Amino acid sequence: MAVLLVAAVAVAGWGRLGHGRAVLRAGARAVVQLAAVAFVITWVVHSLWLTALFVLVMFSVAVRTAGRRMSDAPGWSWAWAAAPIGVGVLPVLALLLGSGLLPLKGLSIVPVAGILIGGALSATSLAGRRALDELTQRHGEVEAALALGLEDRDARLEICRTAAATSLVPALDQTRTVGLVTLPGAFVGMLLGGASPVAAGAVQLFVLVALLAVEGVAIVVVLELIGRGLVRRPVQWRR
Repeated sequence: MAVLLVAAVAVAGWGRLGHGRAVLRAGARAVVQLAAVAFVITWVVHSLWLTALFVLVMFSVAVRTAGRRMSDAPGWSWAWAAAPIGVGVLPVLALLLGSGLLPLKGLSIVPVAGILIGGALSATSLAGRRALDELTQRHGEVEAALALGLEDRDARLEICRTAAATSLVPALDQTRTVGLVTLPGAFVGMLLGGASPVAAGAVQLFVLVALLAVEGVAIVVVLELIGRGLVRRPVQWRR
């Protein structure tokens, strides 16, 4: 692990990617965080209340991370990231629990909730950054759309929707190539745990489809927030 981390840092530095220190910090944080989770999760999963609290902590960290990735505006503007992540994850998680597909047990809820929240985090941060970058680079086109009579929201969405929509491509590629290129963690984990290949495949399938739904909703909500001017860059074009 240490050798791979050093190699990743070296490649980032050699390629002048500008993320050498970020790679090192991310690796170190992963070690600390996984060690803490491995210690805590053994007693968290035995209580539904503690499980709910643990999921809430994951949600809060995801909101903070996605919000900061989208926009570095001062204040609490990052908190708007709670909308796309929450609207994407909560209905899907409730549906899985309500239908009985996901057992009402901490050991089942925590990993699935983590997968869904992680997917929503990625979609939210990518869609937000790409949409805001597009608006910044093409602000002249936004002004032109406004001059033609479009409303603020419509003018912004006309320019940034296509760029934000590309944030769904990783999830699409993962779903299209599952079993051919990649064997996702849920599938492999269930096989190693003794489940049948059919059961493992069924669980992985509903996780992948749920991720598509969660990330699609997150991207749509992010676009709406940006279109209405609720999420924006500190210095950005103005009408």
